[in-house]
Amino acid sequence: MNPDDKSFFLDAMEDVQPLKRSPDIHWQPSRNTRLRQEMDTEQLDNFLTLGFLELLPLEEALVFQREGVQQGVIDKLRSGKYARQASLNLLRQPAERCRQMLYSFIRQAGRDGLRNLIIIHGKGREQNSHPNVVRSYLARWLTEFEEVQAFCVALPHHGGSGACYVSLRKSDEAKQENWERHAKRSR
Repeated sequence: MNPDDKSFFLDAMEDVQPLKRSPDIHWQPSRNTRLRQEMDTEQLDNFLTLGFLELLPLEEALVFQREGVQQGVIDKLRSGKYARQASLNLLRQPAERCRQMLYSFIRQAGRDGLRNLIIIHGKGREQNSHPNVVRSYLARWLTEFEEVQAFCVALPHHGGSGACYVSLRKSDEAKQENWERHAKRSR
């Protein structure tokens, strides 16, 4: 506002007095008080299933390995020797929210070129408790991602049976960088 406009405004508002609060005046709330939620377009591609689920017994460890993954990689993953580059906490979340969070997390990790993740899902003390449902869904969902090479139960100091380590496939950029690094050594 330039100085001339401001002086015109102040002159026009000179005799205006604020309304007093009284019991006979009722203010109507504005119509657009709800925050407009942005649509998460990434979730439109979410292929993770939420259908019928057979619960995994608590005694059964979460473990998965794609064909072709070397046993040494699995051993290092199980012993927690890979540095965890990102983590996801699914504690106290409903299954649908866990589904959305996991999908976004794995996709973002892939875009960022991350390979070693930890997911904290919790463990229920009873067979049909909520954490055991999330744990069982997680075991199914992780196998549905092509980029997930393997996953296994975390070490006790990282959450034990209430968490799992996840190993992702190398990105094309990482493969190229690795190839170039080893090609230079062989010259």
